[in-house]
Amino acid sequence: MGLNVLVTGGAGYLGSVVSSYLLLKGHKVRVLDSLLHGGHSLLGLYPNRNFEFICGDLRADLVLEKSLVDIDAIVHLAAIVGDPACAREPKVARSVNLDGSLRLFDLAKQLGIERFVFGSTCSNYGKMSDSLKYVNEDSELSPVSLYAENKVQVEQTLLDSDVDSDTTVTVLRFATAFGVSPRMRFDLTVNEFTMELLVNRKLVVYGEQFWRPYIHISDIAQAIGLVLQSSSDQVGGRVFNVGSTRQNYRKGEIVDLICSLIRHEVEIERVHKDEDPRDYRVSFDRINRELGFDATRTVEDGIIEVADLIRHQVITDFGNPYYRN
Repeated sequence: MGLNVLVTGGAGYLGSVVSSYLLLKGHKVRVLDSLLHGGHSLLGLYPNRNFEFICGDLRADLVLEKSLVDIDAIVHLAAIVGDPACAREPKVARSVNLDGSLRLFDLAKQLGIERFVFGSTCSNYGKMSDSLKYVNEDSELSPVSLYAENKVQVEQTLLDSDVDSDTTVTVLRFATAFGVSPRMRFDLTVNEFTMELLVNRKLVVYGEQFWRPYIHISDIAQAIGLVLQSSSDQVGGRVFNVGSTRQNYRKGEIVDLICSLIRHEVEIERVHKDEDPRDYRVSFDRINRELGFDATRTVEDGIIEVADLIRHQVITDFGNPYYRN
């Protein structure tokens, strides 16, 4: 039986894909979004009778109260996303990502909403002292940006509150996303590098030796759906890294992979950096072992997907700020 799910940030790069997936799985989906990046991504959802949209700011109590009526589960994705966006307006970022998230959770607890799934990030791990080792959910967190700092603060508050709350909390730390979305982004590594090498035939790569884990947005949606269908005993008060251990790559390896797939003459400038604030390889064994999750799409699949979008001119105005946070 489907749930009544509120997806905050449901018009975003990830949220629009998650909303579509949950509708496909038989849930009723209400999206709350301020439309900071527009609402075109929602057009394909409107024909579905189980879809509802509320336009509003996460920080407004009246908006939240309206959004939470008859809701069984919250998938909280709304945020000022990424280091550059947070650095531009730190006060706004903190009020949305930290204060807004905690207010939403407080109201969820007061209303007795059954599930609260918090979208967090693997960038919380920061720079590991030994990048040859894999970090896991029990590893020390070392956030190096306001974005990650706020995510860590929310995580800690939610997990502390889960002990004495009827609302089941699950924290999901996502790997770096890639793939095509109704609200497309070209400021994410795989998408950006593929676009630059196909469109401009050149790319500047900084710190090619540093590690990141990657995951296709459709696999993130799958993981969220899996958490919602799992028992509270399985996922309550739990943290899961969301990704695939096989999909940890150095940035330079991503570039080489793209070049091998697009097969064009390109110009690549590799700028060496001795330090990078984020350098980590992540283990995703817990979500695989405990929930049976396994990613279905590889980085190669994502490169081919984005390349096809570009080659068929589905998008042509790559300089449009709409495609970047």
